Amino acid sequence: MKQINIVGAGLAGLSAAIWLAERGAVCNLISRQPSERAQSVLAEGGINAALDTMGEGDTADEHFQDTMRGGGDLADPNAVRAMTAGAPEIVNWLLKLGAPLQKEDGRVLLRNFGGQKKKRTAYARSSTGKMLMSALVDEARKWEAAGRIHRYSHHEALDLAFQEEKESRRCLGVKLRDLYSNQVWLCPGPVILAVGGLNGFFPGQTTGTVYNTGNLAARLFVRGVTFSNLEMIQYHPTTAAIAGKRLLISEAARGEGGRLFIRRGGQPWHFMEELYPELGNLAARDVISREMVKVCARKDCEGPVYLDLTALNPEVWRSKLPDLRSQIQEYLFFDPAAWPIAVSPGIHFFMGGIWVDKSHRTDTAGLYAAGECACQYHGANRLGGNSLLAAIYGGRQAAAGALADLPGITGNLDGAWPEPDFSPPRQMTAAEMAAAGVSPAAARRLGELLSAGLGMIRTEAGLLEALRQTEVWLAEEGLSAAEADRIRLGQAMLASALERRESRGAHWREDYPARDEAYQRMTVARYRSPEIAIGWQDIPPVQE
Repeated sequence: MKQINIVGAGLAGLSAAIWLAERGAVCNLISRQPSERAQSVLAEGGINAALDTMGEGDTADEHFQDTMRGGGDLADPNAVRAMTAGAPEIVNWLLKLGAPLQKEDGRVLLRNFGGQKKKRTAYARSSTGKMLMSALVDEARKWEAAGRIHRYSHHEALDLAFQEEKESRRCLGVKLRDLYSNQVWLCPGPVILAVGGLNGFFPGQTTGTVYNTGNLAARLFVRGVTFSNLEMIQYHPTTAAIAGKRLLISEAARGEGGRLFIRRGGQPWHFMEELYPELGNLAARDVISREMVKVCARKDCEGPVYLDLTALNPEVWRSKLPDLRSQIQEYLFFDPAAWPIAVSPGIHFFMGGIWVDKSHRTDTAGLYAAGECACQYHGANRLGGNSLLAAIYGGRQAAAGALADLPGITGNLDGAWPEPDFSPPRQMTAAEMAAAGVSPAAARRLGELLSAGLGMIRTEAGLLEALRQTEVWLAEEGLSAAEADRIRLGQAMLASALERRESRGAHWREDYPARDEAYQRMTVARYRSPEIAIGWQDIPPVQE
């Protein structure tokens, strides 16, 4: 029986696996860590769906409009409309699986979230990701017992097997490494990538897990897979520095009444409420993050910016934000119910990634992508609450595409590698280990270099200097193949930001501060050795 390989066991990967299992297909679920340690577990705030349980007259069309507006109109409107229309069914499916979303008198409770005018975000206190993952893991175990899902935790996908032809490329399988035994082998079949964002490109600067290294994405970019909108990196406005990363202070805190302020003339100035009276502290994340940078630079203001949660009702802390309170007490060593929190923007989400179509097919036959590693629904800036939705919906779409294509899968693994086929497993060679290695020093260097060019406020001079330094680095001796791959994908990120000569969403150019409708197109990055080509793709027209 033909099997489908899913790389990544977070929400997108689990959703794809369960969808396939429900329809009789067999899949391999491959991940470096168990699902319980996936990035999805860290999501706090909630999942968006126009359920309208709060009596505000919310609709899927309004969800669509908010998503497009928040993303700077840079996403495929047809894909976004399909996702927002399918959101209520997804939440109801999660409830059937036992996800403990908050309810009152039998109705699902919804909270306010940034960039949205109506309450639309279903939640499980302040640990929504953890609770959804728990429900999906339980469901996956049922299908594992039935023989439909084969889980390979502690396995790393090193590379994919491609069959190259003149005008096309087909994915025939994945090269796996057992992290316990250090054995490698080929696992044949189409591949769904659900490997998360590029957190590993910015060590210590993101709210995400460093287990999302970005190494496989970099390898595939260098092998010719197309990426899109790589310049779009979201800085979450409310994070705090802790050892080795940024602690996320969930948007849910502002949804429940938290207020941002900075001291001006010795008094708290609630700048977002004054500057953006309609949405205030729940404006889109890119808007708040930029305003925080601006007010901190003002001579009449005394930084840092604070998030004030001291006026929240004790019942809110008990029933809606208990995990957030305990996290702050554990990592910041004070009680946020008594003291305001000093916050600053930190890297939180990568809107860009592997180019996919509406069915989550990449430009390589037999290869699909979903979740944060794919570029599809968020455009220039993601709305809070849409990441969990997009992961589940996208995972299902990728699974549907892979299953539909499965009968036509052909090809022979024997010719897909420059070495003989090595199934059954064999020990990984010293040369292979050296090629796949990324030193901590190299990871830090790349993160510092990219941050200098791809910060919240960007300039042509800064981007060109970062690109110059990457070229110098590539000429140095001693780079592993994986380190060189990462540098080249980093170059594509910098080059994409350089080519977008406007400000839109998370991409803010100090030298081009206005939005320019001539750039209402997606950047498309391709590596054709030794060059990186940055092109453009028009936004598809709305299909009635």
